[in-house]
Parts: sequence; C-alpha cells; structure tokens
Amino acid sequence: MLFLGLLVVAVAAVSASPTQVQARTAKLSMNKVSHFTSIKNVVSKGQARVAAVNGLSSAAVPSPEVSSGTVTNEDVSYVAPIVIGGKTYELIVDTGSSNTWCGAATACEKSSTGTASGGTVSVSYGSGSFSGTEYTDTVSFGGLTVTKQSIGSATKSTGFSGVDGIIGFGPVVLTEGTVSGLTTVPTFMDNLKTQGSITSEILGVYFKPESGSDTADANGELTLGGVDTTKYTGTLTYFPKATSGDASYYWGISIARFTYGTTTLASSASGIVDTGTTLIYIPTSAYNKFLSAAGGATDSSTGLARFSTKPTSNFVITFGTTAYTLTPDMYLVPTAQYSVFGLTTGKYYAWINDGGASGVNTIIGQKFLENFYSVFDTTNSRIGFATAA
Repeated sequence: MLFLGLLVVAVAAVSASPTQVQARTAKLSMNKVSHFTSIKNVVSKGQARVAAVNGLSSAAVPSPEVSSGTVTNEDVSYVAPIVIGGKTYELIVDTGSSNTWCGAATACEKSSTGTASGGTVSVSYGSGSFSGTEYTDTVSFGGLTVTKQSIGSATKSTGFSGVDGIIGFGPVVLTEGTVSGLTTVPTFMDNLKTQGSITSEILGVYFKPESGSDTADANGELTLGGVDTTKYTGTLTYFPKATSGDASYYWGISIARFTYGTTTLASSASGIVDTGTTLIYIPTSAYNKFLSAAGGATDSSTGLARFSTKPTSNFVITFGTTAYTLTPDMYLVPTAQYSVFGLTTGKYYAWINDGGASGVNTIIGQKFLENFYSVFDTTNSRIGFATAA
C-alpha cells in the first residue's frame, strides 16, 4: 500500500535489550518495479492516510525460528517479493493495513494448492482501493511458509501502479468487515505464529536510504519472529502500542514532543508508525513552526516544505523520554534524487510535512524508518526503535 490511508476497519516507555535471537537471513532476488508518479501525489497520499485514520468508524508444523528476507527501496515505498501459490508477486510492505492481496499489476488467481472461499473482498484506502474475490493459498517469504493464507484477488483496483498489491503487517482488527462472511482475516504474521513457524509475533524492519540517484536498491530487510541484532546499534527501546483512540487500530504511538534545534514545535501528539507512508507527517501547528524556524514555505508545485537556504538544525522526535534525532542530511531530500522527483536545483526540500490540525496528526513514515531500526511486537503490544546500523 503506497502510503495509503485505510478507510475501513473493524479497529510508559520500556527500555530493554531485546531477546538475543540471531536471525537467519534469506537474501532474495529483487525485480525493479516503478510505480512513482509525482512527488505531489506522494505528499497528498500521505495526507489522505492521516485523514482516513481520523475517519475510523469501528474497529505439518515447521520448527519455530526467526527468518529474514530482503525488501527493495523504490524511493517512495518498500516492496517485497512474496510467493503466493508458487508465483512471485511484488507487494508493498505496509504496517498501516492488514489485508494481503495481489492482482493490481499481474493477474492473481488461486493455484493448484489454493482453495476458493466463495467470499468477496473490498478495501478502501485514502487514495486507492481494491475489490475482488478471496481465496486461500500457500504464501512464502524469507524462507518461511504459511498454508491456507487468506488472499484477496483483485478484479478492480485504483491508486496502484507498477506493483501487484500489498502485504499487510498491521493489526488484524484492520481487516474487520473487509471479507464477506468473516469477522476478521488472520494476517501473514498471525498465521506464522499459529502454524508454529515463529514463537513470537514480532516483525523487525530494517530500511535504508537509496544510494545516490538509484531508484530501486535491494537494501532493506524484514525479520519474521524476532529482531536482527546486526541491523542496529545501541539500545533497542520499546514503547507501548496505543490502546485507545483511532491510533489504537493501527501501530499507534504517543509522541512526547517535536523539536527543531532549540525550538519546541509541539509538546504532544498522537500518531501511527507506518512503513507504507513515505514522508514524516507532524501536526499542522508544529509544521508551521518548523517552516518559520527553518525559514521555509510549502512549495505549491510539489507540496513539499521548500527552503532557499539549507536548514542547519536537527529535527528531533521524542517518544517517552527517548529522543530520536534526524540531521538535515536525514530529513532533507538528497540532491542526487532531485531529477527523480522533478525538484529545482538550488532549493532544499524536506521529508517533513503537514499532518493535520487535530486527532491522529502524526505519521512516522519511511523517511524516519530509514534511519532507525523498528520493531512491531504484537505479542507484547509494543513498538521498538534503535539507531540503524
């Protein structure tokens, strides 16, 4: 899900060293898939997700192990090669939604190992949607396989280009009401745990910025069932997943403050951690203070924060009492990427954007996660961060 906002749903920081599980990393071949349209579209899709979050109406067993698989950074999203019924599909890695589906780019039908359920599926996102039929089939990634995974086969989809669909890593409650005849649909991670492939329902996410002007680097990793201790440095600090409000349906988290240099931009916020959103979205008042303090303005043609002079102060997000610092080189669009996004030489642009005036107004997206290892721990209902290696 390319930073898409889900419209349908059903739904004290702890600092600790993680369980020291050495991941067995499976490096998988990657295919370049181009689905980038325009940077303004990227910005607006993230804002559509913010709006959608605030519009919620409800809410033979293998040996257990930890396994990892490579994912590709395609500038605006990460894509994983997911094997469904023996065929590989390029699916967007999305912790902001929970259905797994294919068929946006390549026909997706049950294989000889699949079973039609007779159900229909329909999911609307902030800037796209899909509908079709539901079936079950074998699904594999990173050396681990789920049998009878529920899959959506899209007969119609909008808002997707160059990718086959989504693999959803969000909470299962986000599948409520999406498939006929079912209350919720177990996610890929749910089934890995239930079928004994992993002992803990934990997803470790390692993202990394593109190299130079590259547009498809196979430089990321998803670890299933634990964390890869080689992918971060220092302490992995955990924070409780939100348990109330609209953010609680997602990987919600409380933000203590945002700062730019010595300027406090906001003293509290409610947000979600979302691999499927490209930019970092902060409350409107905080965004306006950021522009004022850094001497910038919103660029009308791209929607990005634009500066005539390169900002020099750090941007800091604090969860609980732990601060995570982004230097200008981390939160500004690399000049080597300007031609990709159609940006003007001599100007500077930030990955930080306007998340809205109220409600859930923060999304911790890809451009933050490229600098910090993240852990989505369903078993212990918590989210973890550490400095990426």
